[in-house]
This record gives sequence, C-alpha cells and structure tokens, in this order.
Amino acid sequence: MATESVKAHDLPSLVGQELEPSAWLEISQDRVNRFADAINDHQFIHIDREKAAQTPFRGTIAHGFLTLSLTTALGGENTRPVEGAVMVINYGLDKVRFLQPVRVGSRIRARQVLLEAVEKKPGQWLTKTSVTMEIENLEKPAMIAECLTLIIVA
Repeated sequence: MATESVKAHDLPSLVGQELEPSAWLEISQDRVNRFADAINDHQFIHIDREKAAQTPFRGTIAHGFLTLSLTTALGGENTRPVEGAVMVINYGLDKVRFLQPVRVGSRIRARQVLLEAVEKKPGQWLTKTSVTMEIENLEKPAMIAECLTLIIVA
C-alpha cells in the first residue's frame, strides 16, 4: 500500500496520473465458489467445471461482479491516503463494462487513473477513478469501470 499521503486540497493536481498497478491476484475456484454462495448465483459457468468446459469459455469463469468487487482491495493497494480522512465511502459507479471473462486460475490486477476530484461540501471530496482490471498475459482487459469515492476529511 502507498504510504505517502496527500492533502485533500491537492487531489485535483493528481487528476490524470496513473498509479502503479496492483499486485497480481489469482482467481481460484474456491474464491469463485464462495462468491457464488455469497450472492446466491450458482450458474454452472462459475461452479461446474465439467459443464463449463463444454462452453466457449473452456472452463469456469469468475462472476463479473466478483471482478468488480475486487477493485476495492486491488485499487486500494497503491492509492495514496488522504491526510485527515476519517472515512472513505464507495459512492457508486458511472460506467462498468465487462470486456472479457476471467477464467479460474488466471491472475488479475488493477490499473487506475484519477479522472476527477471535486470538493462537494467542505471536507467532502468526491473522486472518480478509471479502473482497468487486467488479465495476465492477455491484451484485452477483463473490465473497465469508473468508480466514485467520497472521502470525508476531518
């Protein structure tokens, strides 16, 4: 995780800068199965290796929303902490596209670029970050998303 902090009023100066990518994370069948249980989505393409092997995916794949949910952990690895932040809240998404499935056993990582940083109210900063979830050794990413975060500063 990045250790060099930034002052909230300096966030706009970081717009357009790409952060270091996150570490690679392997998507295991166990992780996919636990996610399926958590969201009650047990479609065979996620959990049945034999049936999924007969599809164009040639095996089980992660849920798109599993990939999206990992933006929090992977994206946070190299995000500079904001001085005085008492809370960082997932505010929503402006755009999400799942471009390619993530096959079980593959590794993904997040690349991110700050697109906007605006003080909505005194001490409340809304940021928009472009997150690209890459799949190791593949040119086409798994997902692109524009993630909104509200940073509350004391």
